Amino acid sequence: MERKERNMRKKDEVLNLPIKLKTYNTFLKRFKGLMFQLKPIKNEAIILEPCNSIHMFFMFFPIDVVFLDKENRVVKTIDNVKPWTVIFPVKHAYKTIEMPVGSIRKFGIQDGCVIEV
Repeated sequence: MERKERNMRKKDEVLNLPIKLKTYNTFLKRFKGLMFQLKPIKNEAIILEPCNSIHMFFMFFPIDVVFLDKENRVVKTIDNVKPWTVIFPVKHAYKTIEMPVGSIRKFGIQDGCVIEV
């Protein structure tokens, strides 16, 4: 059985994610986010700004979540967040990226990396 290794990144490494990023920076867009969307997102992610916590109410698929500070540095990653889950406020987080499941591992995202937004 072949085991895939996670791409390890250096702290402070700048990552330019090869997916489409949509910014949701109004109250209504952030509030709705991906709620009520029936199909999982693919090849894109949404940035919620400002946002340091999320809920998965009325979600129909899991996602990966990356929390960034004001300098776009990753302060926390959570993979495979299931529907109906609540993620309480993350210290130092200012933005949140909601991505397709598997994106954190696929792109080697880890705490300390900087995401180019």
